[in-house]
Amino acid sequence: MALRAPNRWVIAAAGVVVMLCLGTVYSWSLFARPLSSAFGWSTLQVSMVFATSIFSLGTGAVLGGRMQDRLDPRLVAGGGVALWALGNVLAGVGTLRFGYWWLVATYGVLGGFGNGIAYITPVATVTKWFPDRRGLAGGLVVMGFGLGTVAFTNVVANVPAFDVAARRAAIYVLEQERAAATGAPFDAVLNQLPSSDVSAILNVFTAAGVLFALVAGPCAALLSNPPPGTGRRPLTSSLRPVRSLAPPEVLRTPQFYMLWGMMFVNVTAGILVISNAVPIYSDLTGATPALAASIYGGLALFNGLGRIGWGFVSDRIGRNRAYALIFAIQAVVFCAMGSLHSVAAVGLAFAIVLSCYGGGFGTMPSFNADYFGTSHLGANYGMVLTAWGTAGLVGPLLAGLVKDHTGSFTRALLPVASALIAAVLLPVLTRRPKRVYEPRLSIPSTP
Repeated sequence: MALRAPNRWVIAAAGVVVMLCLGTVYSWSLFARPLSSAFGWSTLQVSMVFATSIFSLGTGAVLGGRMQDRLDPRLVAGGGVALWALGNVLAGVGTLRFGYWWLVATYGVLGGFGNGIAYITPVATVTKWFPDRRGLAGGLVVMGFGLGTVAFTNVVANVPAFDVAARRAAIYVLEQERAAATGAPFDAVLNQLPSSDVSAILNVFTAAGVLFALVAGPCAALLSNPPPGTGRRPLTSSLRPVRSLAPPEVLRTPQFYMLWGMMFVNVTAGILVISNAVPIYSDLTGATPALAASIYGGLALFNGLGRIGWGFVSDRIGRNRAYALIFAIQAVVFCAMGSLHSVAAVGLAFAIVLSCYGGGFGTMPSFNADYFGTSHLGANYGMVLTAWGTAGLVGPLLAGLVKDHTGSFTRALLPVASALIAAVLLPVLTRRPKRVYEPRLSIPSTP
Protein backbone atom coordinates (compact mmCIF):
# COMPACT_ATOMS: atom_id res chain seq x y z
CA MET A 1 0.00 0.00 0.00
CA ALA A 2 1.34 3.44 -0.94
CA LEU A 3 2.30 5.72 1.90
CA ARG A 4 0.23 8.84 2.39
CA ALA A 5 2.09 12.04 1.56
CA PRO A 6 2.96 14.23 4.56
CA ASN A 7 0.67 17.09 5.43
CA ARG A 8 2.07 20.10 3.59
CA TRP A 9 1.03 22.49 6.35
CA VAL A 10 3.14 20.55 8.86
CA ILE A 11 6.11 20.88 6.52
CA ALA A 12 5.39 24.60 6.13
CA ALA A 13 5.23 25.03 9.93
CA ALA A 14 8.56 23.22 10.36
CA GLY A 15 10.08 25.49 7.73
CA VAL A 16 8.82 28.58 9.56
CA VAL A 17 10.43 27.46 12.84
CA VAL A 18 13.76 26.82 11.11
CA MET A 19 13.53 30.31 9.60
CA LEU A 20 12.78 31.86 13.01
CA CYS A 21 16.17 30.69 14.25
CA LEU A 22 18.00 31.73 11.10
CA GLY A 23 16.40 35.19 11.03
CA THR A 24 18.09 36.17 14.30
CA VAL A 25 21.04 37.26 12.15
CA TYR A 26 19.07 40.45 11.52
CA SER A 27 19.25 41.34 15.20
CA TRP A 28 22.89 42.33 14.71
CA SER A 29 22.24 46.01 15.46
CA LEU A 30 21.70 44.96 19.09
CA PHE A 31 25.40 44.13 19.28
CA ALA A 32 26.79 47.04 17.23
CA ARG A 33 27.44 49.53 20.02
CA PRO A 34 28.15 47.00 22.79
CA LEU A 35 30.85 45.32 20.69
CA SER A 36 32.29 48.67 19.63
CA SER A 37 32.63 49.85 23.23
CA ALA A 38 33.74 46.45 24.55
CA PHE A 39 36.67 46.12 22.15
CA GLY A 40 37.21 49.63 20.80
CA TRP A 41 36.17 48.68 17.28
CA SER A 42 35.00 51.28 14.75
CA THR A 43 31.51 51.36 13.24
CA LEU A 44 32.98 50.06 10.00
CA GLN A 45 34.63 47.11 11.76
CA VAL A 46 31.44 46.11 13.52
CA SER A 47 29.45 46.50 10.31
CA MET A 48 31.99 44.30 8.55
CA VAL A 49 31.12 41.33 10.77
CA PHE A 50 27.46 41.57 9.79
CA ALA A 51 28.32 42.24 6.15
CA THR A 52 30.52 39.14 6.09
CA SER A 53 27.73 37.01 7.54
CA ILE A 54 25.26 38.16 4.88
CA PHE A 55 27.78 37.69 2.08
CA SER A 56 28.51 34.18 3.37
CA LEU A 57 24.77 33.58 3.62
CA GLY A 58 24.34 34.36 -0.07
CA THR A 59 27.25 32.08 -0.94
CA GLY A 60 25.87 29.29 1.22
CA ALA A 61 22.49 29.61 -0.44
CA VAL A 62 24.03 28.70 -3.81
CA LEU A 63 25.54 25.49 -2.44
CA GLY A 64 22.45 24.72 -0.36
CA GLY A 65 20.18 25.20 -3.36
CA ARG A 66 22.14 22.76 -5.47
CA MET A 67 22.37 20.24 -2.63
CA GLN A 68 18.69 20.29 -1.75
CA ASP A 69 17.73 19.67 -5.39
CA ARG A 70 19.79 16.47 -5.29
CA LEU A 71 19.79 15.34 -1.65
CA ASP A 72 17.24 14.91 1.10
CA PRO A 73 16.20 18.40 2.28
CA ARG A 74 16.44 17.19 5.88
CA LEU A 75 20.17 16.58 5.52
CA VAL A 76 20.84 19.93 3.88
CA ALA A 77 18.74 21.99 6.31
CA GLY A 78 20.08 20.09 9.32
CA GLY A 79 23.68 20.61 8.23
CA GLY A 80 23.11 24.32 7.68
CA VAL A 81 21.47 24.74 11.09
CA ALA A 82 24.40 22.93 12.72
CA LEU A 83 26.92 25.31 11.12
CA TRP A 84 24.88 28.39 12.07
CA ALA A 85 24.62 27.17 15.67
CA LEU A 86 28.33 26.29 15.82
CA GLY A 87 29.34 29.69 14.44
CA ASN A 88 27.42 31.43 17.23
CA VAL A 89 28.83 29.20 19.95
CA LEU A 90 32.41 29.63 18.75
CA ALA A 91 31.93 33.39 18.52
CA GLY A 92 30.72 33.46 22.11
CA VAL A 93 33.48 31.34 23.62
CA GLY A 94 36.48 32.55 21.60
CA THR A 95 36.15 36.24 20.67
CA LEU A 96 37.47 37.56 23.98
CA ARG A 97 40.63 35.47 23.59
CA PHE A 98 41.21 35.57 19.83
CA GLY A 99 39.80 38.99 18.93
CA TYR A 100 38.09 40.61 15.97
CA TRP A 101 39.03 38.24 13.17
CA TRP A 102 37.82 35.27 15.20
CA LEU A 103 34.37 36.86 15.32
CA VAL A 104 34.48 37.50 11.58
CA ALA A 105 35.52 33.91 10.87
CA THR A 106 33.06 32.20 13.24
CA TYR A 107 29.90 34.29 13.22
CA GLY A 108 30.53 35.92 9.85
CA VAL A 109 31.95 33.18 7.63
CA LEU A 110 31.08 29.84 9.26
CA GLY A 111 27.75 30.86 10.76
CA GLY A 112 26.67 32.92 7.78
CA PHE A 113 27.53 30.12 5.35
CA GLY A 114 25.49 27.63 7.38
CA ASN A 115 22.62 30.11 7.59
CA GLY A 116 22.51 30.33 3.79
CA ILE A 117 22.58 26.56 3.33
CA ALA A 118 19.69 26.19 5.75
CA TYR A 119 17.75 29.21 4.44
CA ILE A 120 17.28 28.05 0.87
CA THR A 121 15.98 24.59 1.82
CA PRO A 122 12.67 25.47 3.53
CA VAL A 123 11.96 28.12 0.88
CA ALA A 124 12.45 25.73 -2.06
CA THR A 125 10.82 22.76 -0.34
CA VAL A 126 7.65 24.52 0.78
CA THR A 127 7.24 26.35 -2.54
CA LYS A 128 7.16 22.97 -4.28
CA TRP A 129 4.33 21.85 -1.99
CA PHE A 130 2.18 24.95 -2.73
CA PRO A 131 2.18 25.58 -6.50
CA ASP A 132 -1.41 26.79 -6.23
CA ARG A 133 -0.35 29.47 -3.70
CA ARG A 134 3.28 30.14 -4.45
CA GLY A 135 3.36 33.74 -3.31
CA LEU A 136 1.52 32.96 -0.08
CA ALA A 137 3.60 29.87 0.71
CA GLY A 138 6.94 31.53 -0.05
CA GLY A 139 5.91 34.56 1.98
CA LEU A 140 4.78 32.38 4.88
CA VAL A 141 8.12 30.60 5.17
CA VAL A 142 10.35 33.66 4.80
CA MET A 143 8.04 35.48 7.23
CA GLY A 144 9.59 33.26 9.86
CA PHE A 145 12.98 34.74 9.02
CA GLY A 146 11.66 38.24 9.69
CA LEU A 147 9.84 37.26 12.87
CA GLY A 148 13.00 35.67 14.25
CA THR A 149 14.40 39.18 14.53
CA VAL A 150 11.39 40.31 16.56
CA ALA A 151 11.55 37.47 19.04
CA PHE A 152 15.32 37.50 19.47
CA THR A 153 15.62 41.28 19.79
CA ASN A 154 12.95 41.50 22.47
CA VAL A 155 14.34 38.58 24.44
CA VAL A 156 17.97 39.70 24.36
CA ALA A 157 17.18 43.38 25.05
CA ASN A 158 15.44 42.29 28.26
CA VAL A 159 18.25 40.10 29.59
CA PRO A 160 19.39 42.11 32.66
CA ALA A 161 23.14 41.63 32.18
CA PHE A 162 22.96 42.49 28.49
CA ASP A 163 20.77 45.52 29.19
CA VAL A 164 23.38 46.89 31.62
CA ALA A 165 26.11 46.36 29.05
CA ALA A 166 24.06 48.07 26.34
CA ARG A 167 23.43 51.10 28.55
CA ARG A 168 27.11 51.47 29.35
CA ALA A 169 27.94 51.03 25.68
CA ALA A 170 25.59 53.91 24.83
CA ILE A 171 27.44 56.16 27.27
CA TYR A 172 30.75 55.12 25.68
CA VAL A 173 29.53 56.02 22.19
CA LEU A 174 28.08 59.36 23.35
CA GLU A 175 31.36 60.30 25.04
CA GLN A 176 33.28 59.29 21.92
CA GLU A 177 31.05 61.40 19.69
CA ARG A 178 31.21 64.35 22.09
CA ALA A 179 34.99 64.19 22.10
CA ALA A 180 35.05 64.06 18.30
CA ALA A 181 32.76 67.09 18.09
CA THR A 182 34.69 69.20 20.61
CA GLY A 183 38.24 68.04 19.88
CA ALA A 184 38.64 66.78 23.44
CA PRO A 185 40.85 63.72 24.03
CA PHE A 186 39.12 60.34 24.22
CA ASP A 187 40.86 57.27 25.59
CA ALA A 188 39.12 54.28 23.98
CA VAL A 189 40.93 51.76 26.18
CA LEU A 190 40.11 53.59 29.40
CA ASN A 191 36.44 53.87 28.45
CA GLN A 192 35.94 50.26 27.36
CA LEU A 193 33.30 48.16 29.09
CA PRO A 194 34.23 46.16 32.20
CA SER A 195 34.90 42.44 31.77
CA SER A 196 31.52 41.51 33.26
CA ASP A 197 29.72 43.42 30.50
CA VAL A 198 31.90 41.90 27.79
CA SER A 199 31.08 38.42 29.10
CA ALA A 200 27.37 39.26 29.15
CA ILE A 201 27.50 40.25 25.47
CA LEU A 202 29.43 37.18 24.34
CA ASN A 203 27.32 34.80 26.44
CA VAL A 204 24.33 35.75 24.29
CA PHE A 205 26.07 34.30 21.23
CA THR A 206 26.86 31.06 23.05
CA ALA A 207 23.37 30.57 24.48
CA ALA A 208 21.76 31.44 21.15
CA GLY A 209 23.82 28.85 19.30
CA VAL A 210 22.77 26.10 21.69
CA LEU A 211 19.13 27.17 21.41
CA PHE A 212 19.24 27.16 17.60
CA ALA A 213 20.54 23.58 17.55
CA LEU A 214 17.88 22.36 19.97
CA VAL A 215 14.92 24.08 18.29
CA ALA A 216 15.74 24.27 14.58
CA GLY A 217 17.49 20.91 14.33
CA PRO A 218 14.39 18.73 14.97
CA CYS A 219 12.25 20.93 12.70
CA ALA A 220 14.77 20.58 9.87
CA ALA A 221 14.29 16.82 10.16
CA LEU A 222 10.62 17.22 9.16
CA LEU A 223 11.31 18.77 5.76
CA SER A 224 10.76 16.64 2.66
CA ASN A 225 10.04 17.11 -1.04
CA PRO A 226 6.58 16.30 -2.41
CA PRO A 227 6.28 12.86 -4.03
CA PRO A 228 6.25 12.65 -7.84
CA GLY A 229 2.94 13.67 -9.39
CA THR A 230 1.95 15.72 -6.35
CA GLY A 231 1.85 19.42 -5.85
CA ARG A 232 1.46 20.88 -9.36
CA ARG A 233 -1.08 23.38 -10.47
CA PRO A 234 -3.32 22.63 -13.45
CA LEU A 235 -2.12 23.75 -16.84
CA THR A 236 -3.95 26.73 -18.26
CA SER A 237 -5.06 26.71 -21.86
CA SER A 238 -2.55 29.39 -22.80
CA LEU A 239 0.49 27.35 -21.76
CA ARG A 240 2.03 24.26 -23.31
CA PRO A 241 4.02 21.65 -21.34
CA VAL A 242 7.75 22.37 -21.67
CA ARG A 243 10.51 21.46 -19.24
CA SER A 244 11.86 23.87 -16.62
CA LEU A 245 15.27 25.46 -17.08
CA ALA A 246 18.43 24.07 -15.46
CA PRO A 247 20.92 26.51 -13.87
CA PRO A 248 23.27 26.78 -16.90
CA GLU A 249 20.26 27.67 -19.08
CA VAL A 250 18.98 30.17 -16.52
CA LEU A 251 22.32 31.97 -16.54
CA ARG A 252 21.91 32.55 -20.28
CA THR A 253 18.59 34.35 -19.89
CA PRO A 254 18.37 38.13 -19.38
CA GLN A 255 15.54 37.51 -16.90
CA PHE A 256 17.96 36.03 -14.37
CA TYR A 257 20.04 39.20 -14.28
CA MET A 258 16.93 41.36 -13.99
CA LEU A 259 15.75 39.35 -10.99
CA TRP A 260 19.28 39.52 -9.54
CA GLY A 261 19.26 43.29 -9.90
CA MET A 262 15.87 43.57 -8.18
CA MET A 263 17.10 41.54 -5.23
CA PHE A 264 20.36 43.50 -5.01
CA VAL A 265 18.75 46.95 -4.88
CA ASN A 266 16.04 45.93 -2.44
CA VAL A 267 18.50 44.27 -0.06
CA THR A 268 20.99 47.16 -0.24
CA ALA A 269 18.28 49.60 0.80
CA GLY A 270 16.79 47.50 3.55
CA ILE A 271 19.98 46.15 5.03
CA LEU A 272 21.49 49.62 5.32
CA VAL A 273 18.75 50.31 7.85
CA ILE A 274 18.69 46.86 9.45
CA SER A 275 22.43 46.59 10.07
CA ASN A 276 22.45 49.82 12.11
CA ALA A 277 18.79 50.17 13.04
CA VAL A 278 19.31 51.05 16.70
CA PRO A 279 21.98 53.76 16.20
CA ILE A 280 20.14 55.21 13.16
CA TYR A 281 16.94 55.44 15.17
CA SER A 282 18.82 57.10 18.04
CA ASP A 283 20.56 59.56 15.70
CA LEU A 284 17.31 60.66 14.04
CA THR A 285 15.11 60.87 17.14
CA GLY A 286 17.47 61.33 20.07
CA ALA A 287 15.97 58.24 21.72
CA THR A 288 18.16 56.27 24.10
CA PRO A 289 19.63 53.04 22.71
CA ALA A 290 17.47 51.02 25.10
CA LEU A 291 14.30 52.72 23.86
CA ALA A 292 15.45 52.48 20.23
CA ALA A 293 16.17 48.76 20.63
CA SER A 294 12.77 48.19 22.21
CA ILE A 295 10.96 50.07 19.43
CA TYR A 296 12.96 48.34 16.71
CA GLY A 297 12.20 44.98 18.28
CA GLY A 298 8.52 45.69 17.67
CA LEU A 299 9.01 47.24 14.24
CA ALA A 300 10.93 44.18 13.06
CA LEU A 301 7.55 42.49 12.99
CA PHE A 302 6.91 44.36 9.72
CA ASN A 303 9.86 42.56 8.13
CA GLY A 304 8.00 39.32 8.73
CA LEU A 305 4.53 40.59 7.87
CA GLY A 306 5.79 42.18 4.67
CA ARG A 307 7.05 38.81 3.48
CA ILE A 308 3.70 37.10 3.64
CA GLY A 309 1.72 40.26 2.82
CA TRP A 310 3.58 41.14 -0.35
CA GLY A 311 3.70 37.47 -1.32
CA PHE A 312 -0.09 37.38 -1.10
CA VAL A 313 -0.38 40.66 -3.03
CA SER A 314 1.91 39.33 -5.77
CA ASP A 315 -0.44 36.37 -6.25
CA ARG A 316 -3.20 38.90 -7.00
CA ILE A 317 -1.54 41.69 -8.99
CA GLY A 318 1.50 39.87 -10.36
CA ARG A 319 5.15 39.75 -9.30
CA ASN A 320 6.23 42.61 -11.57
CA ARG A 321 3.70 45.10 -10.27
CA ALA A 322 4.38 44.08 -6.68
CA TYR A 323 8.12 44.66 -7.04
CA ALA A 324 7.60 48.00 -8.81
CA LEU A 325 5.47 49.15 -5.86
CA ILE A 326 8.07 47.89 -3.38
CA PHE A 327 10.73 50.06 -5.01
CA ALA A 328 8.56 53.15 -5.49
CA ILE A 329 7.27 53.19 -1.91
CA GLN A 330 10.76 52.82 -0.45
CA ALA A 331 12.13 55.58 -2.68
CA VAL A 332 9.66 58.05 -1.19
CA VAL A 333 10.47 56.96 2.35
CA PHE A 334 14.25 57.18 1.93
CA CYS A 335 13.90 60.66 0.44
CA ALA A 336 11.94 61.81 3.49
CA MET A 337 13.61 59.87 6.30
CA GLY A 338 16.53 62.22 6.89
CA SER A 339 14.15 65.09 7.74
CA LEU A 340 12.09 63.03 10.20
CA HIS A 341 12.91 63.35 13.90
CA SER A 342 9.88 62.31 15.91
CA VAL A 343 9.75 58.82 17.38
CA ALA A 344 6.44 58.08 15.64
CA ALA A 345 7.47 59.38 12.20
CA VAL A 346 10.78 57.53 12.12
CA GLY A 347 9.03 54.43 13.43
CA LEU A 348 6.55 54.60 10.56
CA ALA A 349 9.37 55.04 8.05
CA PHE A 350 11.20 52.04 9.50
CA ALA A 351 8.02 49.95 9.38
CA ILE A 352 7.49 50.73 5.69
CA VAL A 353 11.13 50.00 4.74
CA LEU A 354 11.11 46.74 6.70
CA SER A 355 7.80 45.70 5.14
CA CYS A 356 9.09 46.32 1.62
CA TYR A 357 12.42 44.70 2.37
CA GLY A 358 10.68 41.58 3.62
CA GLY A 359 8.24 41.77 0.73
CA GLY A 360 11.10 41.42 -1.73
CA PHE A 361 12.02 38.11 -0.13
CA GLY A 362 8.40 37.01 0.06
CA THR A 363 7.86 37.62 -3.65
CA MET A 364 11.17 36.48 -5.16
CA PRO A 365 10.85 32.68 -4.66
CA SER A 366 7.56 32.58 -6.57
CA PHE A 367 8.98 35.05 -9.11
CA ASN A 368 11.83 32.61 -9.69
CA ALA A 369 9.47 29.59 -9.89
CA ASP A 370 7.17 31.37 -12.35
CA TYR A 371 10.04 32.28 -14.65
CA PHE A 372 12.23 29.16 -14.51
CA GLY A 373 10.01 26.36 -13.16
CA THR A 374 10.40 24.27 -10.01
CA SER A 375 12.50 21.30 -11.18
CA HIS A 376 15.69 23.16 -10.25
CA LEU A 377 14.16 25.73 -7.91
CA GLY A 378 16.73 25.37 -5.14
CA ALA A 379 19.73 25.88 -7.40
CA ASN A 380 18.13 28.63 -9.48
CA TYR A 381 16.89 30.61 -6.50
CA GLY A 382 20.21 30.07 -4.76
CA MET A 383 21.93 31.82 -7.66
CA VAL A 384 19.54 34.78 -7.32
CA LEU A 385 20.36 34.94 -3.62
CA THR A 386 23.98 35.79 -4.42
CA ALA A 387 22.52 39.28 -4.87
CA TRP A 388 21.59 39.14 -1.18
CA GLY A 389 25.16 38.30 -0.21
CA THR A 390 26.63 41.01 -2.43
CA ALA A 391 24.19 43.65 -1.17
CA GLY A 392 24.89 42.41 2.34
CA LEU A 393 28.41 43.73 1.88
CA VAL A 394 27.47 46.98 0.14
CA GLY A 395 24.68 48.15 2.49
CA PRO A 396 26.44 47.83 5.88
CA LEU A 397 29.78 49.03 4.53
CA LEU A 398 28.14 52.09 2.98
CA ALA A 399 26.47 52.85 6.30
CA GLY A 400 29.71 52.34 8.25
CA LEU A 401 31.81 54.49 5.93
CA VAL A 402 29.28 57.32 5.93
CA LYS A 403 28.98 57.22 9.72
CA ASP A 404 32.74 57.16 10.33
CA HIS A 405 33.41 60.04 7.90
CA THR A 406 30.41 62.31 8.51
CA GLY A 407 29.27 61.37 12.02
CA SER A 408 25.78 60.53 10.77
CA PHE A 409 24.04 57.77 8.84
CA THR A 410 21.62 60.14 7.10
CA ARG A 411 24.03 61.10 4.30
CA ALA A 412 23.56 57.59 2.83
CA LEU A 413 19.77 57.89 2.50
CA LEU A 414 19.45 59.99 -0.67
CA PRO A 415 21.86 57.89 -2.79
CA VAL A 416 19.85 54.80 -1.86
CA ALA A 417 16.62 56.62 -2.75
CA SER A 418 18.05 57.40 -6.21
CA ALA A 419 18.93 53.75 -6.75
CA LEU A 420 15.39 52.72 -5.78
CA ILE A 421 13.86 55.17 -8.25
CA ALA A 422 15.99 53.76 -11.06
CA ALA A 423 15.19 50.20 -9.98
CA VAL A 424 11.47 50.67 -10.64
CA LEU A 425 12.31 50.07 -14.31
CA LEU A 426 13.57 46.53 -13.63
CA PRO A 427 10.20 44.85 -12.92
CA VAL A 428 8.49 47.08 -15.50
CA LEU A 429 10.78 45.83 -18.28
CA THR A 430 11.12 42.18 -17.20
CA ARG A 431 8.95 39.58 -18.94
CA ARG A 432 8.58 35.86 -18.31
CA PRO A 433 10.55 33.53 -20.63
CA LYS A 434 8.10 32.14 -23.18
CA ARG A 435 9.35 28.56 -23.13
CA VAL A 436 9.27 27.78 -19.39
CA TYR A 437 6.08 26.12 -18.12
CA GLU A 438 5.11 23.46 -15.64
CA PRO A 439 4.18 19.93 -16.78
CA ARG A 440 0.57 18.86 -16.40
CA LEU A 441 0.36 16.96 -13.12
CA SER A 442 -2.24 16.34 -10.46
CA ILE A 443 -3.44 18.77 -7.83
CA PRO A 444 -2.22 17.98 -4.30
CA SER A 445 -4.45 15.54 -2.49
CA THR A 446 -3.05 16.45 0.90
CA PRO A 447 -4.68 19.21 2.94
